[in-house]
Amino acid sequence: MVNEPATSADVIVVLGDDNYAGDRAFHAAELYRSGLAPLVVASGRMFRSNTSIADIMEHDLESFGIPAASIVKFPHRAGTTQQEAEALAVLIAGRGWKRILIVTSNYHARRARFILERLVPPGVSVHVSGARDSEFDPSRWWETRQGQKLFLSEVLGYAMARWDLRRKSDAPAGVGVLAGNFCRVADGRP
Repeated sequence: MVNEPATSADVIVVLGDDNYAGDRAFHAAELYRSGLAPLVVASGRMFRSNTSIADIMEHDLESFGIPAASIVKFPHRAGTTQQEAEALAVLIAGRGWKRILIVTSNYHARRARFILERLVPPGVSVHVSGARDSEFDPSRWWETRQGQKLFLSEVLGYAMARWDLRRKSDAPAGVGVLAGNFCRVADGRP
């Protein structure tokens, strides 16, 4: 797991697929209220043409005290963390953000950092803050079926990311941002 000290940023980006309790959104709201960034991106994949995880996350962020004007809803069609990072890289470049604070679940933080550091535009710094996840206890993950599933999924996901991004490991960040056609925003706007 990775949990870097939270630092000031241009924006807090909450990665999609938060758990049932909304732990990522709650953690992002804590960071926002502590004054680390003026904006929070609610990133999330589309369920159907008219609803997305970003919609649910936007609702969660507002219920945790973030004003609607400070939330950037970012629905996309990505199915993996890498595809989500590619889509986010387009948004980050378009907005000119240089300091990004990524919020994801504690067990997902290492892989998310690895992927995002390779896909964001050059000159963008990425810091990751791992949210406590009520479905994963890092000190006892092997004792529950859900903990085992999340751990093994992350090990496999990290190995796949290392393989997929092997050519980007020595390349500067941002190379190959548009590697696939998965970074389209659902409504056509970044």
